[in-house]
Amino acid sequence: MPAPIRLRELIRTIRTARTQAEEREMIQKECAAIRSSFREEDNTYRCRNVAKLLYMHMLGYPAHFGQLECLKLIASQKFTDKRIGYLGAMLLLDERQDVHLLMTNCIKNDLNHSTQYVQGLALCTLGCMGSSEMCRDLAGEVEKLLKTSNSYLRKKAALCAVHVIRKVPELMEMFLPATKNLLSEKNHGVLHTSVVLLTEMCERSPDMLSHFRKLVPQLVRILKNLIMSGYSPEHDVSGISDPFLQVRILRLLRILGKGDDDSSEAMNDILAQVATNTETSKNVGNAILYETVLTIMDIKSESGLRVLAINILGRFLLNNDKNIRYVALTSLLKTVQTDHNAVQRHRSTIVDCLKDLDVSIKRRAMELSFALVNGNNIRGMMKELLYFLDSCDPEFKADCASGVFLAAEKYAPSKRWHIDTIMRVLTTAGSYVRDDSVPNLIQLITNSVEMHAYTVQRLYKALLDDISQQPLVQVASWCIGEYGDLLVSGQCEEEEPIQVTEDEVLDVLEGLLVSNLSTPVTRGYSLTAIMKLSTRFSSVNRIKKVVSIYGSSIDVELQQRAVEYNALFKKYDHMRPALLERMPIMEKTSTNGPTEIVQTNGETESTVLDTKHPPAVPQPANQANDLLDLLGGNDVAPVIQTSVPTKPASAGGELLDLLGDLSLSGIPPMTAYNKNGLKIDFTFERSNQNPNISVITIHASNSSEAEMTDFVFQAAVPKTFQLQLLSPSSNIVPALNQGNVTQVIRVLNPQKQQLRMRIKLTYTHKGSPVQDLAEVNNFPPQSWQ
Repeated sequence: MPAPIRLRELIRTIRTARTQAEEREMIQKECAAIRSSFREEDNTYRCRNVAKLLYMHMLGYPAHFGQLECLKLIASQKFTDKRIGYLGAMLLLDERQDVHLLMTNCIKNDLNHSTQYVQGLALCTLGCMGSSEMCRDLAGEVEKLLKTSNSYLRKKAALCAVHVIRKVPELMEMFLPATKNLLSEKNHGVLHTSVVLLTEMCERSPDMLSHFRKLVPQLVRILKNLIMSGYSPEHDVSGISDPFLQVRILRLLRILGKGDDDSSEAMNDILAQVATNTETSKNVGNAILYETVLTIMDIKSESGLRVLAINILGRFLLNNDKNIRYVALTSLLKTVQTDHNAVQRHRSTIVDCLKDLDVSIKRRAMELSFALVNGNNIRGMMKELLYFLDSCDPEFKADCASGVFLAAEKYAPSKRWHIDTIMRVLTTAGSYVRDDSVPNLIQLITNSVEMHAYTVQRLYKALLDDISQQPLVQVASWCIGEYGDLLVSGQCEEEEPIQVTEDEVLDVLEGLLVSNLSTPVTRGYSLTAIMKLSTRFSSVNRIKKVVSIYGSSIDVELQQRAVEYNALFKKYDHMRPALLERMPIMEKTSTNGPTEIVQTNGETESTVLDTKHPPAVPQPANQANDLLDLLGGNDVAPVIQTSVPTKPASAGGELLDLLGDLSLSGIPPMTAYNKNGLKIDFTFERSNQNPNISVITIHASNSSEAEMTDFVFQAAVPKTFQLQLLSPSSNIVPALNQGNVTQVIRVLNPQKQQLRMRIKLTYTHKGSPVQDLAEVNNFPPQSWQ
């Protein structure tokens, strides 16, 4: 059989291929020749064939048939064969294939080999793809090599020990004695790998972390020597001595100093020295400075040092490199809550980043700008952010508009400024705002009694300019319906009043009804506004005519409204002025607004309109849909059943364990529902991360003789709350109280209002589907105060 071609010739041949098909043909032909050589047990060219196979593997072609040949090369006595064999094992084998266990004995023999390079090959392979079984068998040899005086082997053994610890953490203590003298090594390679090993051990074990805190002075001394040492061609990178080792030491210091006063005190001086002496003209220096900043922010450092770190990030914002600017913005965003004043000093630079061409930098700058807004700078920051909202890409508009709304609500210097700001957002990015912005703005306008004439005039002008922004049109329609008489009378004191007739106002609203740009919801707002004006304007006959036309509208919602309004004109005309009188001031605690059912586990999002009425008693199953119908037209979405796991009911305890073994923390439990054998109990816990979040665990038990299957619990709360409904432990409630189903509800209540909840229960009992609704109003005060 002729000698196979060399690797270089194969590479040259493959590169001459003009098409993918031609390359595939060459590879298949060569693979066939290699297979034939393997079958004939050709020891002479096995090394060459495996090398070619590895090249094909790197090109993405299958090479698994060469795995056993790699093992044969590892068993060879020739170094060249071992080198290719170990390289092939690292590329073609992993711990998921049992074949790798066959090489355990070969690696053990090579770890005890007389040649350091063979030992190095074995350490590299074990550190790359060793399974937990191999690591257990060979950890003793690795620990022995870690104590050797040969620096070439020690650095490889240290990295191999890192892999062993990751695979088998309980072997960590075996390497503890060997770590004592690692940091006294002069060789930078050994120092580097030793720091990596110590870092891994500290991250995995609190005991190791406490043990290694005594090494902080030694690490500080090594870092100081690196900074103060003169030029060393062996370790110099762009004028900085071994930046890789410096970065590793800084990371280890960050872990050792976190939460420990003594360790933090010991490293304060060296961190200040690194921060002030490191050259910033090259990326190498910037990398060290970035690690220094992260270390300063994580440990218990002095306030002056933290200001120095934030100033470094501020200098990063002026760098021409986009990556450095992005890193600086991300780091400032993490520290703005703890060091707000220091970050404020760089506000102008951060705002300038909003004009950057890079979208990721713009997004980070936008998030950081909103984090910097406070009562002192609200006007200036809003001016910049509104300018950004005008010119930014569409993907930014929704987040920017939401941020402006929240900041304006929190820090508005006056109600007029608040209304002007929100109207500016609606006119520039109205199509991108959240759904709840319309009712929120309506509430703001209603409560600002002295601003009614000014607001309705501004909105009327905006409506004449643009009717494409639907949220703006909806708010304007509502306001014209409420305060149209103020618009026509010209009572505005804040700015020069405009002269508008009743017919002009009605023309605008009728135009919205027939416009192709109007959504069904907008048309509903417009028709209701026209109806309200029947008690404020004298043009009642024209309004009657418009309303009667839409009594036969193709839109069922619009048709229903028109029919009901026609009935008001005819049969109930004496009630019309009282029904359509001006809305009173809306209280924050009012439930006369939408409520949400939100399940953020990706299963359903629906909105249910909640109206003022006495607390509802649980309805029978056949009346549940009727109750939903009473709640109001197209604004009601059906409650969608959630998919639940089919775990047994006893798994409820596991869910509690995942949430940190909730305790009652002094809040008494309550029974929310008890009917037909089904009992729903609520227990309460306050979230540790956010005191405004109440964690409610429901416990559903069944005292009847038959189990309840397909059990689904749903809940809705007023709009001022946010509700997250997690997945239940099961969808089967066992009979005779032999187990219960648990489900966790998280309720965000930022305004500390009294909690009200509407619940819907759906299940199958004795073959019959059951559905029931109930209101829960008797929550313990401790659960929401």
